[in-house]
Amino acid sequence: MVEFHQLKLLLLDVDGVMTDGGIILDNNGNESKRFNVKDGHGIKLLQRAGIAVGIVTGRSSSVVVHRAAELGIEILCQGAKDKLVPFNEILAQTGLAASAVAYVGDDVVDLPILLRVGFSATVADAVDEVKNRVDYVAERNGGCGAVREICDHILRHSGRWPEIMERYLPATPATHSSPVPTGE
Repeated sequence: MVEFHQLKLLLLDVDGVMTDGGIILDNNGNESKRFNVKDGHGIKLLQRAGIAVGIVTGRSSSVVVHRAAELGIEILCQGAKDKLVPFNEILAQTGLAASAVAYVGDDVVDLPILLRVGFSATVADAVDEVKNRVDYVAERNGGCGAVREICDHILRHSGRWPEIMERYLPATPATHSSPVPTGE
């Protein structure tokens, strides 16, 4: 059984999870990736709730370095052909048990980590071998809000959602003594 309140770290794959899996190369070999802003906000919500976020990816790209910096992600492992190696290094560096880590991956190369963490999740368009072995399958595809959905799921099930929502919802409904302005 998943102990959501014990989760301290979310690790994410990039291609197919934070993106739709497409890799755009221009004529000069420059790489582009498309990230979802809602996914980014979900990552920030987790961080505000005290859950760190990191990236473990098989490819290396300066685009990922920039995105990680934008989101304040300090744990960044690229070029991981065997993802268990950086995963074990992260556990050693942070002192966390695998049960305190959540991981989101979408392909068979992610299974070694997915099968060890306290909470495993994937995206709707992941391969069946992954979807059949994780704790949670998002309704959304990679790069299309799936990371946000998984972040919200973690926050709700850990009991942190009301605290997060206090920032966005007033304690009492606003009352208007006059009609709402129309902008004219």
